[in-house]
Amino acid sequence: MKSGRQVKSPTALDAIGITPIVQLHKIVPEGSADIFVKLEYFNPTGSYKDRMALSMIEEAEKRGTLRSGMTVVEYTGGSTGSSLAFVCAVKGYRLVLISSDAFAIEKLKTMKAFGAELIIVPSVGGKTTPDLIPRMMEKAKSLADNDDCYFTNQIHNSDIIVGHRNIGKELLKQIDRPIDAFCGGVGTAGMLMGVSLELRQVYPNVKIVALEPASSAVISGGSPGSHDVEGIGIGAVPPLLDERLYDEARGIDENEARQRVRLLAKEEGIFAGTSSGLNVVGALQLAKELGEGKTVVTVAVDTGLKYLASDLYPV
Repeated sequence: MKSGRQVKSPTALDAIGITPIVQLHKIVPEGSADIFVKLEYFNPTGSYKDRMALSMIEEAEKRGTLRSGMTVVEYTGGSTGSSLAFVCAVKGYRLVLISSDAFAIEKLKTMKAFGAELIIVPSVGGKTTPDLIPRMMEKAKSLADNDDCYFTNQIHNSDIIVGHRNIGKELLKQIDRPIDAFCGGVGTAGMLMGVSLELRQVYPNVKIVALEPASSAVISGGSPGSHDVEGIGIGAVPPLLDERLYDEARGIDENEARQRVRLLAKEEGIFAGTSSGLNVVGALQLAKELGEGKTVVTVAVDTGLKYLASDLYPV
């Protein structure tokens, strides 16, 4: 007969988080600050979105707005959908995802592999145009208009910040020196807001920089446009982006981001996607501006394995 307190059996969800961090050595020019990159592709689906998918589901469970037998609905550029499909597979929820042919086929296949039902909204020319995300959102909203559905609605869901705050908590443990700047691409803004909340508790003067594609630099004051950087640059200022929690927004050239992420693989052994290249370009700019003796941190948000069917890594 067993006695004593029950111990929760581990599941694949327990593999989320506590990802490694590395310092860049070969691609940082002399006279620049040190750059550290957190390798979020060590999460189970190869993306930092595992963190927010788990927090969206578990915070809703705590409130009782998501219960056994309900269907989860979401619109997604790919990585959030893959992460939600993973979480819902483990927890046993039916999941309906609205995505588009503008996003990597690897991501779409991953969603289906985890058992999600996938609805595709056609893109214009395979690009993320200003109208694409709103069309996906509207489709998801109409499908979720049912009592047995829970609409995670990531762009408006502050539960995502709960999951992303853990990145900031981990950075504070992993980097044994003051952090002078942090930068990251903005889609939902959950990661930038979550990290900022944690870092500023310890380093009130840390510089927080929001990054976006230069061709759709809406946060920086520009106009929405088309681009091929998946997961960020939604064509509007995301509702969760709190201007009190960041200092500056910068548009980053997409072609430079692509060149940099290829060099990141060849020179530093970091195999990541386009938005990670954009993050590193931003980090390099900040490192040059801050100079030696300072510390800049960013994130490799997902694995390059998600982009092998695209032209990001040509044969």
